[in-house]
Amino acid sequence: MFAGAAIHVGPNLKQKSIHKAIEEAKSGDTILVWPGTYREGNFVIKKSVVLIGKNYPVLDGQFKDELFTVATSHVTIEGFRIIRSGRSSMEDKAGVKGLDAHYVRIINNIFEETFFGVHLSNTDHAIISGNKLKADAEFEYQSGNGIHLWKCNHATIKGNQVEGHRDGIYFEFVTHTSISGNIAKGNLRYGLHFMFSHDNIYEDNIFSNNGAGVAVMYTRRVKMYRNTFEKNWGSSSYGMLLKDITDSEVKNNNFTGNTTGIYMDGSSRTIFESNIFRSNGWGVKLQASCDGNTFLKNNFIGNTFDISTNGFTVLNNIDKNYWDKYAGYDLNRDGIGDVPFFPVNLFSSITETVPAAILLWRSFLVFMLDQAEKILPAITPENLKDHKPVMKPYDLR
Repeated sequence: MFAGAAIHVGPNLKQKSIHKAIEEAKSGDTILVWPGTYREGNFVIKKSVVLIGKNYPVLDGQFKDELFTVATSHVTIEGFRIIRSGRSSMEDKAGVKGLDAHYVRIINNIFEETFFGVHLSNTDHAIISGNKLKADAEFEYQSGNGIHLWKCNHATIKGNQVEGHRDGIYFEFVTHTSISGNIAKGNLRYGLHFMFSHDNIYEDNIFSNNGAGVAVMYTRRVKMYRNTFEKNWGSSSYGMLLKDITDSEVKNNNFTGNTTGIYMDGSSRTIFESNIFRSNGWGVKLQASCDGNTFLKNNFIGNTFDISTNGFTVLNNIDKNYWDKYAGYDLNRDGIGDVPFFPVNLFSSITETVPAAILLWRSFLVFMLDQAEKILPAITPENLKDHKPVMKPYDLR
């Protein structure tokens, strides 16, 4: 990336201190750090340099210090094992912190027991790629977020693994950014959490076994393609929460084994197409505050409830989905059912009002209620229906 001089640092070399190497370096130089354990406190970088670790040298903050504080542009940090940062909710100490650190590259590092892993503020065109971040906190207050961006744009977050943090990936006021090929699992709160972050794309990520799944709030023009939301299970868990989201696209995603696949509140003009909702408690909880959304060509398979809502006025379009509970017929054999499908059943409406009623699930009483509702519909919303349910599931591999 740079054509400057190379400075070698190592326990058996003339230059043994990373701090002194940074002091001696000029903008454009490369600092090569050889294997060893370095306990030198906080490395403050105010020059455009490249730092490369050979065979993962260990930078140990001893639970006191931030490891890297980057306060300039065009800095690369690659190939380090960054461990035991200081912990402070007042200072947000991190393994790598960037302040106005434009064009910073954080690549192929290992973060262990850091408070925040990577924390960037007011930073443009960052690349965070190929890192492994693991914390071991038992409670949310004991850990920050794995990858945390505030007021950033045009970032690339690719191929990272984040585990055991408060939120795996956190965005606030972040725009025109790509998150792809990441794995966020076993985080205490959300695998992905973003607010006020418009015009971003999230694709080919896995969000598994997090405290409450993924939360998307107060955001416009989000594109979420080919992600997996799985095993986010608990009394208040969901694969994905959409709160006040507009003009977005959710396509080719897999929602499997969550308490709720998607929980939507106050969200409008979003298209949900070619997604799989499989083995969830609720496939979709579509609150009455949502309008103008379209559900098209999705598979609903093995969910306890496919869709539930808390109102009678439903201003959303549901069309050409596959429902494994559909018992209609196709006389003209065009692959589309001849009668509409009503995905909201009576018992799901009751549990929206009386959550404890879920204890009666699979009882004979519930069976009789659903049969009666099919004959004389009275409580389920009449206009929430799929006019053209398909007879076979789509091939959405």
